[in-house]
Amino acid sequence: MRKKFLWAMPLLMAVAPARAAALPDHAGVAAIAQKAMAGTRARGLAIAVIDRGKVQSVQAFGERNAKGDPLTPQTIMYGASLTKVLFAYTVLRLVDEGKVDLDKPIADMLAKPLPDYGNLDAYGNWADLAGDERWRTITPRMALNHSSGFANFHFLEPDGKLRIHFDPGSRYSYSGEGMMLLQFGIEKGLGIDLGKDLQRLVFGPLNMPKTGLTWRPDFAENVVDGWRLDGSVEPHDQRERIRVAGSMDTTITDLANFAAALVSGKGLSKASRAELLRAALPIRSPSQFPVLAEDAPPAEQPANIAASAGLITFTGPQGAAFFRGGHNDSTGNTLVCVEKKQRCVLIMSNDVRAEAAFPMIVREVLGETGTPWRWIFGDMKFI
Repeated sequence: MRKKFLWAMPLLMAVAPARAAALPDHAGVAAIAQKAMAGTRARGLAIAVIDRGKVQSVQAFGERNAKGDPLTPQTIMYGASLTKVLFAYTVLRLVDEGKVDLDKPIADMLAKPLPDYGNLDAYGNWADLAGDERWRTITPRMALNHSSGFANFHFLEPDGKLRIHFDPGSRYSYSGEGMMLLQFGIEKGLGIDLGKDLQRLVFGPLNMPKTGLTWRPDFAENVVDGWRLDGSVEPHDQRERIRVAGSMDTTITDLANFAAALVSGKGLSKASRAELLRAALPIRSPSQFPVLAEDAPPAEQPANIAASAGLITFTGPQGAAFFRGGHNDSTGNTLVCVEKKQRCVLIMSNDVRAEAAFPMIVREVLGETGTPWRWIFGDMKFI
């Protein structure tokens, strides 16, 4: 859940002119990183650059823990909600195999009505939906484009109960709960072992040996702790269950390989790759958070922003582009890609203060992309 940030960073506010075609070299990216860390006091930062669908550079800077151990490109970091786009890619692989239909209700995957499964700690409070038949209409596409109608998670509701707030498919509202419903349908309805299929479809073919959606003992030798907004340290959480809304541990190296596959379409059919950039659901909210916000007045709605099957798409000075982020109290991650020349910058930090520098980093690496930072971060003062 995103919280409001209260700091301001005038140093990072200046809008640079659009960069020429050349991307910064290894030393140039390092200089950008050092500028970001100096301006935000972030203790750890990693940046990867993809060009023409291939990883160009991967670098890590600063510390991985309070002892001062170095953050390296092989350090295990928390993926946070970047897990969601990895899950979306996996679902599209299953679509290509004929196992999932994006527009067939998740209810059709299940052997009995969803509320009859009760409240399952590993998945969701499905019993709470008894009496609201709209659960029958939620599709994988709606889960992936955040139009399920759920709040982010049921435990964030005032009474802790899961409910549907609007007709599924009618509008965007960020929801990890929708992702968990799709996970439930795939695992318990279709009988698919997601752990095995993640290895078969993603981690193995995309060269991601140090990535998992559950904790592995070998991660412990080189893992981050994180820094919160107030500078205090948060130990790394060892997640024991797959939760596709955000349980991924990974490295900047592994995730750069995934980003390169994502922007190039590696492993996907042309139809499934097109779903990642198809602006299927126009976004009308004034900002991404808080969730369930009313639509902005028509004249104030964000322009050229939409949800696809797993990403936020937008159109900027360089044409079609997409975004996905990840955040918790001590983590800040962002992936921004432009279709032209298949370029991306991936940013991962184990210090949430680094998020103040993300607009600057993306601009100085990729040039002006038109990334909708104000919609992404809301009224945060560094925008």
